[in-house]
Amino acid sequence: MKHIELHDMDVMISVALLDDLCVEYKQLLGGDYDAYRNHCMRVFNFCRAFAGESPDAGDKIAIATFFHDFGIWSDSTFDYIAPSQLYARRYLEKTGQVVWIDEIEAMIGEHHKLTRYRANPLWLVESFRKADWIDISGGLLRFRLPDDFVTDVLDAFPNEGYHRKLAVLSVERLKTHPCSPLPMMKL
Repeated sequence: MKHIELHDMDVMISVALLDDLCVEYKQLLGGDYDAYRNHCMRVFNFCRAFAGESPDAGDKIAIATFFHDFGIWSDSTFDYIAPSQLYARRYLEKTGQVVWIDEIEAMIGEHHKLTRYRANPLWLVESFRKADWIDISGGLLRFRLPDDFVTDVLDAFPNEGYHRKLAVLSVERLKTHPCSPLPMMKL
């Protein structure tokens, strides 16, 4: 099995745009702030490793990363894809980056897809999908990223209860929507 070579790829500890968004919505995230920021930083680092040096990749990844699960807090729902996309759209409209809306909405909308995203291979959607799966699996899935890089990212940003929160939300959703316990999942 071939691994992706990450020439001098260091773990990014801080990303200005992502940090700014986290701070802007810190009050809304409340006690989950550290857990969500760390999840975002893990996903950002994994996605950046897949994306390479494509133009605007860092900003697109930062925006999609911050908003991808945001609907959990903004709308108090476990059916959070549409609200997360809406917040991302509003942010992109406000910042004059409307040309990125379709790609970032796809990144958010497809990040729990179980199979490969193939609709637009030039977009960062597949890289983002794999990045989130690496984090959600606790690094069990790696999609050929080097073991030491995945471990370094996971070590740099402790879970802080993020996966436990998702487990609690999953159980609560199952109680109220037994036929649709994981509405964000796609084939």
